[in-house]
Amino acid sequence: MTYLNSSDFYLPYDVALVPRAKELRKNMTAPEKKLWYGYLRSLQFNVLRQRPIDRFIVDFYCPSLKLVIEIDGDSHFTDDGKASDLERTQILEGYGLKVLRFTNQMS
Repeated sequence: MTYLNSSDFYLPYDVALVPRAKELRKNMTAPEKKLWYGYLRSLQFNVLRQRPIDRFIVDFYCPSLKLVIEIDGDSHFTDDGKASDLERTQILEGYGLKVLRFTNQMS
């Protein structure tokens, strides 16, 4: 793993995930676009899209707030999805991050 310095806060990430993260940034889902363009892009704090952290790619990451925002689709609500999300959240929280999850249901 490689270490990333962001506001004197180091987070490991898998360098092999960087190309996939770039692809995901170019092809955001409709709910991700709505949250990004409607709010996060102009937030007073810097927010990064599709950011590799550890062995994951998180939807949005705000380094100064140590905040991860995830937009969850249907696969997250299965038993396997819930178990995977719990493990992922625990690992991210182990780095001192707060994880917020939202459903991708748009109205």
